Amino acid sequence: MRSAQLVLRQGGQKVAEILRKLWANDEGQDIAEYAVMLAVILVISIGTIKLIGANANNVFSGVASQLSH
Repeated sequence: MRSAQLVLRQGGQKVAEILRKLWANDEGQDIAEYAVMLAVILVISIGTIKLIGANANNVFSGVASQLSH
């Protein structure tokens, strides 16, 4: 049991060290990383609009028809 705890502790220390190195990395993002972020944002935005688009159209049509009466 103690050897398993030691392995886990050492593994956790290695992960913490890697995270510290990544956090301290001062190199700026390059254009490829910005392009990936933009692509992800666009995919999420378009997907969300498609999901709620039909429902939003129905709601706005209902409101418009009630306002015209």
